[in-house]
Amino acid sequence: MTRRAELRRGRQRRLTRRRAIGALTAAVGMTAAALTTNVLLSPAGAVAAPAWPTPSGQKAVSSTIEVSGTYDGGLKRFYGTGDLGDGGQGEGQDPMFKLKDGAVLKNVVLGSPAADGIHCMGSCTLQNVWWEDVGEDAATFKGTSSSAVYTVYGGGARKASDKVFQFNGAGKLVVTKFQVSDFGKLVRSCGNCSKQYKRTIILNDADITAPGKAIVGINTNYGDTAALRNIRIHGDSSRKIATCERYTGNNTGDEPVKTGTGPDGTHCRFTASDISYQ
Repeated sequence: MTRRAELRRGRQRRLTRRRAIGALTAAVGMTAAALTTNVLLSPAGAVAAPAWPTPSGQKAVSSTIEVSGTYDGGLKRFYGTGDLGDGGQGEGQDPMFKLKDGAVLKNVVLGSPAADGIHCMGSCTLQNVWWEDVGEDAATFKGTSSSAVYTVYGGGARKASDKVFQFNGAGKLVVTKFQVSDFGKLVRSCGNCSKQYKRTIILNDADITAPGKAIVGINTNYGDTAALRNIRIHGDSSRKIATCERYTGNNTGDEPVKTGTGPDGTHCRFTASDISYQ
């Protein structure tokens, strides 16, 4: 082969390689653009709050249902009538359900009006309980023993102009896999009850959807603690919902004094990694 022919063949090979590389680069570029678009449309880590259940039926309640042992509502909607049908925000309302020490209430939807929701007089379990429109409070925990444990597992609440869970008694409240939206405070340790206690609050694996004011409020002067883990906050890009508010409580009925917000390592026990914004 002549020298001129060798040079011609070399130029042809280089041209073929350049065309192949150009085609591959174009293909990779298109794939990268498509991947970028998909990432922008579906942000990593975004998680939607679980769907609400559809009630299986409904039942009117004219007087408080007292529960000992286990009460399974079959996922019916319970709503107040008569003395329980006011639907206001009065502190003296009777509850829809009153649970004795050790009672379990499950698979219940509280409709509107819901009076003063649920009262736990000692340790209790609320499993898969839903509040469609919270009246005064969704549930109030009233046990007087320091060993009392109140367990809320699953379920959710919405339209709570003030508090969802009112913690008046002693002991520990554990809330797991719960969701709340359009609320004042999710959990409040009573700030001015006539008898005060040390209270422990554990909130884990929860979906919090704006608008809302605060997730937890506790009294540091009585030794309250609140631990938050795996909390997902939805629709609050400006981060207006307070995570954990600290107060100086009293037993005189006066308005408690707010002293701080956020983790402090002692009373509000969590870190920034425990809270995610969706």
